[in-house]
Amino acid sequence: IRSYSSPETEGQLLNSFVQYFGDSLGRKIKRMPLIEETVLPGDSLLTLPVVIIGNGPSGICLSYLLSGYRPYLSPEAIHPNPILHTKLEEARHLSIVDQDLEYLSEGLERSSNPVAVLFDTLLHPDADFGYDYPPVLHWKLEQHNYIPHIVLGKGPPGGAWHSMEGSMLTISFGDWMELPGLTFKEWAASKRRNIKSDRVMPEEIACYYKHYVKVMGLQKNFRDNVYITSVSRLYRGEDEEDRSQLNENISTQHLEMEDGQKSLIKRNWEVRGYQRATDGSHVPFCLFAENVALATGTFDSPGRLQVEGEDFPFVLHSMSDFGAAISKGKLRGKADPVLIVGAGLTAADAVLCAYNNNIPVIHVFRRRVTDTSLIFKQLPKKLYPEYHKVYHMMCTQSHTVDSNLHSAYTSFPEHNVLSFKPEMKCVLQSASGLKKILKFSIALVLIGSHPNLFFLKDQGRSIGHHSNQPITCKGNPIEIDPYTYECTKEANLFALGPLVGDNFVRFLKGGALGIARCLAIRQKKKHELIEGGDGGGDGVP
Repeated sequence: IRSYSSPETEGQLLNSFVQYFGDSLGRKIKRMPLIEETVLPGDSLLTLPVVIIGNGPSGICLSYLLSGYRPYLSPEAIHPNPILHTKLEEARHLSIVDQDLEYLSEGLERSSNPVAVLFDTLLHPDADFGYDYPPVLHWKLEQHNYIPHIVLGKGPPGGAWHSMEGSMLTISFGDWMELPGLTFKEWAASKRRNIKSDRVMPEEIACYYKHYVKVMGLQKNFRDNVYITSVSRLYRGEDEEDRSQLNENISTQHLEMEDGQKSLIKRNWEVRGYQRATDGSHVPFCLFAENVALATGTFDSPGRLQVEGEDFPFVLHSMSDFGAAISKGKLRGKADPVLIVGAGLTAADAVLCAYNNNIPVIHVFRRRVTDTSLIFKQLPKKLYPEYHKVYHMMCTQSHTVDSNLHSAYTSFPEHNVLSFKPEMKCVLQSASGLKKILKFSIALVLIGSHPNLFFLKDQGRSIGHHSNQPITCKGNPIEIDPYTYECTKEANLFALGPLVGDNFVRFLKGGALGIARCLAIRQKKKHELIEGGDGGGDGVP
């Protein structure tokens, strides 16, 4: 049940959205429509060039670039890749945003997202070879490159990092988690935090991201406690052939900026949602956007086994729920083990958490322990000793080694969960078809997570590589142009981060670069159009 506020409160929320556009726009905005109202584009409603959905590292990095920050080749820098360095020298006077990203990416590691590899090697040259070279870029704030935008997130800047289990180390080094312009070590030193390891806890990363938004002056673009309920494309015409002309004639406005300059903005998208107020009430809003960037990540919807009994209250699907159960003493004195399902790093974290709390574990997973695609095979032992400890137990403490359960940990490779029973029993089936029934105290299903794009039509199924299938970060990411990150099946809709397969922070920054370059080019063309129409008097230089 949603509680709706008065029009006056709505107006206050909208004013907070548009305060940085200047009074000239604010005077045009009288109130925000309630969510039940049927709204058609009108002069009284706000239209933004860019709305970013998601305020994790993807959304933060995109906001940084849209705010006018530009990367240039540092005067003294020499990239260890001589071919790439020669290309960079050819256009040293231009920022990377203003260069041909496809040309710069040629010859680098083959990837479905080449710009991600390019930007990573500029920020962390030869990092995969163990080198700690400094970035070859330096950053300049160029105010004239600012593109008005807003970043909408459910919690504080940092996204899902604020809700991750704080006791575990991140898989990546702290340096690889940082965003452009502020190193993680600089932040840690300024906060007098003693970082004992190259790998850090999620809570440290979350604090860093929140501080980053503040120190870079991005706060005006961010709105917290915002929940999106729908993002829909605006079409007035019935026929496909009419849409372009109708959008041009009806859904376009000249936005008068506070300095008297103009910007041509098309109303391509309607974004609806609500902001949760301090008293718990929901303040609904509706705004229009020319471009929408999806930066929601993939932590919204935990993967499910889709088996009988999975909805029982003793079957959990997140580390935070497991941690809460331990802290509340629910597992204290339990004779039966915890059942953990999954063979990824989160499942390994759960095994370590249980192991460290003297809780016996039954570990069930579908793959063979020799499967080369297991994540443990890709992690150096010296850097990730705790995960290799789990992998060692997975191999050596299997139920096949000893017919009896081990006291602390027993693995069940090549097994599927068939069902959960109300008496806290689980039915397993081996690869050969043999069934087993095991008793447990609590079950924890950690088989990955999926993005929750419920606010898009058909939950965004139409924009994936495989149409009509759910969007997943590995099997079916959103299909994009590899250099602009614009959805190939939906114009003016962009996606970055895990939604397009860039699952590590070090690579998602490339998505922000691709989108910023695409939008900068389009903005320049608009300014040329305006200048041409107005005789060159009101254009943006």
